[in-house]
Amino acid sequence: MEGSYRRKSGAQHSLSGSRPSPRDCTYFQPIEPSMSYSSPNYDRISFIASQTPDAKTALKRLAKRYGNVTPEQADVIVALGGDGLMLQTLHRLMNSGKPIYGMHRGTVGFLMNDFREGDLKRRLAAAECTVIHPLLMRVRDAQNRVHEHYAINEVSLFRQTYQAARLRIVIDGKERLAELVADGMLIATPAGSTAYNLSAHGPIIPINAPLLALTPISPFRPRRWRGALLPDSARVTIEVLERDKRPVAAVAVHEEVRSVCSLDVSVDRFRSMHMLFDPGRSLAERILREQFGY
Repeated sequence: MEGSYRRKSGAQHSLSGSRPSPRDCTYFQPIEPSMSYSSPNYDRISFIASQTPDAKTALKRLAKRYGNVTPEQADVIVALGGDGLMLQTLHRLMNSGKPIYGMHRGTVGFLMNDFREGDLKRRLAAAECTVIHPLLMRVRDAQNRVHEHYAINEVSLFRQTYQAARLRIVIDGKERLAELVADGMLIATPAGSTAYNLSAHGPIIPINAPLLALTPISPFRPRRWRGALLPDSARVTIEVLERDKRPVAAVAVHEEVRSVCSLDVSVDRFRSMHMLFDPGRSLAERILREQFGY
């Protein structure tokens, strides 16, 4: 299923496929000064489109012009749609090592490049690469079952009923907040900090900052607590208090686990996703520009 990845507890992480050789890569974690790379060879393209009429039309025209192979055969993936399709594609191909270049044929296009039919291979060769790592959500439910899912933007907790959730927050094994009364809580990556996190009044995080945002959703107690910035090496544990009376659901992209007892979230550095952007329109630039928008 797209966007769903489950592993048994203690399973080994693995990667398949080879990494691209971009000219310039941006990572969440601090890296050494940029090295020089030869231009990558993106001859074989796999086009993936959403179900909108514009995306379907673009798929037909581009496939006729450039050819279209399966994702397994491709040097690069071109996603045609909006941010929803991009997130689905990133999840679906998380283990492939294939770079993904989005072109906007959907509704929201924050993660997409402008759509143009011409000069696609030249744009791909000139594109800048941003490497991101997903969040791994590990949830234990009321039946003591363990669920594992991946998220790119954020992992969220929501109250399931009319009553507010009561949550205990533990960071790296140390209690930091004995009780949060709120509609919920989310843990956001830099890539996701301009999405739901921003709507919940969380901070915008530069893409290169090694940070996670811990943001409450409609907090009631403590009155003045508005969240925290955490190192992206942190392991966040949230325990649900009074879970029978105040049930809580956990969400990672399209996957929801209900009746949560506890949740662990951490960055999975064994998995990498490569996103391609036109020069001057990198994800880092878009996030920076968002801080000056209104």
